[in-house]
Amino acid sequence: MKDIIEILAEIVNNIHDFILFFVSDTLHSNATDKDLHFWIMGIIGIIIFLFVFILSTIISRMRFGITILSFLYTFTVMVVLVFAIEIQQALTSRGNMEFQDAAVGLWGFIVFFLFFAVLSSIFLVIKKFITQSKKR
Repeated sequence: MKDIIEILAEIVNNIHDFILFFVSDTLHSNATDKDLHFWIMGIIGIIIFLFVFILSTIISRMRFGITILSFLYTFTVMVVLVFAIEIQQALTSRGNMEFQDAAVGLWGFIVFFLFFAVLSSIFLVIKKFITQSKKR
């Protein structure tokens, strides 16, 4: 996993250098590194926001929309958390930084969520059955 992070870091650094070269040499701009971060991260952020907003609007209209949105948000937080833990292990040399650890951690969340979903569904079916029995 450490190798993957190093490769990704190298890719990001190369993109950074290309953008900096393009802006300063091709566009003849005196933009600083901070200016580039402001613009690039602002653009990336607004594109991601618009994608998430459109997707969330579509999902929220579905029958279990809020549940799906909650799952997606939680899953996103879990992805960040498991990779943060793996990176922390690499930086502190306490434990082994392995992609499989992150994958297994996320799988644990999915299994627990499925268990929760099954229990919730059973509860809702029983509740609906009791409500319909009382109406008769």
